[in-house]
Amino acid sequence: MAEEDDTRIRILQSLRGKICEGKNLGPCSGPNRQRDLCTFCTISLDQEEVFRTKVFDKSLSPFYGEDFYFEIPRPFQCLSFYVFAKGVFQRDLPVGKVSIRKEELCKFSGKEHWFGLQPVDPNSEVQGKVHLEMRLNELIIENGSMCQQLLVRIIECQGLPLISGQNCDPYATVSLVGPARFDQKKTKVKKKTSDPQFEETFYFEVTRPNSYTKKSHFQVEEEDIEKLEIKVDLWNNGNLAQDVFLGETRVSVKILRNDHIHRAWYLLQPKGNGKSKTDDLGSLRLNVTYTEDNVLPSAYYTPLRTLLLKSPDIKPISASAAHILGDICRERYEAVLPVVRLLLHHGRLVSFVSAIVALELENTQEANTIFRGNSLATRLIDDMMKIVGRSYLTVTLKPVLDEICESNKTCEIDPIKLKEGDNVEVNKENLQGYVQKVFSSITQSSSSCPPLMCDVFRSLRQLASKRFPDDPHVQYSAVSSFVFLRFFAVAVLSPHTFQLRPHHPDLEVSRTLTLISKTIQTLGSWGSLSKNKLSSFKESYMYDFFKSFQEDKCIGKVKKFLDEISSNVSKESSGVEDSVVLKEGEVQKRAQGRKRIGKNFKKRWLRVTNRELSYHKHRGKEALCIMPVKNIRAVEKLDLSAFNRKNMFQVLHSEKPLYMQAGNCVEASEWVEVLSQVSRCNPDRLGTFHPSAYLAGAWLCCRSLNDSQPGCKPCTPTLLANLQLDIDCDRETERIFSLFTSSYSKLQKMEGKRDSTCQSPNFHTN
Repeated sequence: MAEEDDTRIRILQSLRGKICEGKNLGPCSGPNRQRDLCTFCTISLDQEEVFRTKVFDKSLSPFYGEDFYFEIPRPFQCLSFYVFAKGVFQRDLPVGKVSIRKEELCKFSGKEHWFGLQPVDPNSEVQGKVHLEMRLNELIIENGSMCQQLLVRIIECQGLPLISGQNCDPYATVSLVGPARFDQKKTKVKKKTSDPQFEETFYFEVTRPNSYTKKSHFQVEEEDIEKLEIKVDLWNNGNLAQDVFLGETRVSVKILRNDHIHRAWYLLQPKGNGKSKTDDLGSLRLNVTYTEDNVLPSAYYTPLRTLLLKSPDIKPISASAAHILGDICRERYEAVLPVVRLLLHHGRLVSFVSAIVALELENTQEANTIFRGNSLATRLIDDMMKIVGRSYLTVTLKPVLDEICESNKTCEIDPIKLKEGDNVEVNKENLQGYVQKVFSSITQSSSSCPPLMCDVFRSLRQLASKRFPDDPHVQYSAVSSFVFLRFFAVAVLSPHTFQLRPHHPDLEVSRTLTLISKTIQTLGSWGSLSKNKLSSFKESYMYDFFKSFQEDKCIGKVKKFLDEISSNVSKESSGVEDSVVLKEGEVQKRAQGRKRIGKNFKKRWLRVTNRELSYHKHRGKEALCIMPVKNIRAVEKLDLSAFNRKNMFQVLHSEKPLYMQAGNCVEASEWVEVLSQVSRCNPDRLGTFHPSAYLAGAWLCCRSLNDSQPGCKPCTPTLLANLQLDIDCDRETERIFSLFTSSYSKLQKMEGKRDSTCQSPNFHTN
């Protein structure tokens, strides 16, 4: 997250989208053609992987259907999607890639596009930029004649890629290239850096001495200008291994015809500019939305924020600013979320949702069709549950989903999909056991349901009963259509999306979760537990399986659970906060007290709850160290100078700092964010920290020799906010303002049709 500063504009980047499907993946002919290709996709910022899909089994045209969202914590040049063939006894092999430069992302925003796959090879995997200066000098030699000399100064590079996870050892070659000449010079090697400072100057002869006399006008001949160019190649010094190509750029000398001095940044390009002809590798259908929020100081948003917060009180509710936004942006997925987050933060969401639900029910004619569509009401409640119910899902479903994903029992009951040797009765028993565990976990979880969700469910129940007083089931179906169908069942189907699993499940487990999700949807739908409803199953095997749950006690458990989460009785807190896992995953941890050289980093499983931070040798093993979160004094990112490793962060407490390296920049940012939030109210938080490490008897950042010296840099301010919500109100208001301004023409049309007696909101901020 960006630093909070009342005088600065914050630039916050995020990426949302979907990897939809592939078509005809792999070479279309030849020995490399594979018919049974198991593939998966990854997303990389430049060359740093930040997302991975599950593996799709044996198909050249797989349907991935993977949604993604993450904050982008650093500058980047290129977004890439890679398709890999899953290796069994060997490493995964790249099939192809789609690369989109940052400045081109806006062309594809919010819409699905088919992209042809390009080949993946070392000479095309480039990132970064180089800063060059070129100058033509006039020289008078001994015999009095004049010649021209081209000066090329390579100043620096930025954003070079990691090599095997570490900073590279870059050097550059600078060449003057023409039809009949190739003069090359080389810089010194810079050690362990992605941003080398070269500051080296090279000289090349451009024209011969006898081409000019003392009195001739100083200029370069047209024929030389058109044919000469400077070529800069970046390489990683491999020492005993082969050097690795990092990128190139070419600049024509003719750029100096009108100006004898030229200085500019150049993006590095693939070798030969990536124009070689390749075989057809297939295509990938993607939906990508890149968002860059330019967030102003808070005072600029006060008028619009005030207007939005009045929305629940406006009559009719359709004239409120929040409803109008949902109306004019009905087609846009991202329109409702910032409204939900803003109203949620200020405690105005329940009253607004209730008003919107009442409006929708007025236009609903039959009880069995309520909340079926993708309306403003359903979108509001869906987003609310995803934000507020995250820890509720973790407490309720994570233990049983971990068991399902790790035990790997076969649960296939579709006769067509059974494998040789499968026993359908054993599979049915396995599936029934899993469903019973998930069902019990849900129906016994009412005490953990967040109060705000209970408030919304209570309102749904009351409004539905009022609208359809003769239907005894509508009070239950109104609630179950959200909590079962749109909340629990969806989380069971895609646990990774809700941070319930660190990685996507494999294909067999995904199939098991699909079957469980289908059953949970039906079990939870009050009014569907009758024989006439069972006939609605399209699959006969699901009809037979579900009959085993056709018991009054299942219906009673569902009804009791729905009563408890939507009753008029306010929930009372027990005073003891449940332990909730906020984040866990693999990191590289530096051993404490070690010297700078040697194998000081080891893989560890890091786990943070709302109570403690712990690390383990492996996932599921006993903790090697447990630190109460109340002991955390600061959490900050670590400079590259400390250990020559990117994506490092430090946890400061009463003893020696914990130094850890995340897998990528997104992971590092998320670790710092969640640890900072969980410890933000600790009384002993530090005001300053050291951005580097204490090595060889001194702090590398400030060179102080005292290892207990107070920090040399102010700690990053942490916004006081609900840990589970993590809402930046100014950013949400900026997004709402952008949505209004981009839909200005729709607003004008709406204003012309609106009754003059309705309240007309003014959307302009200062």
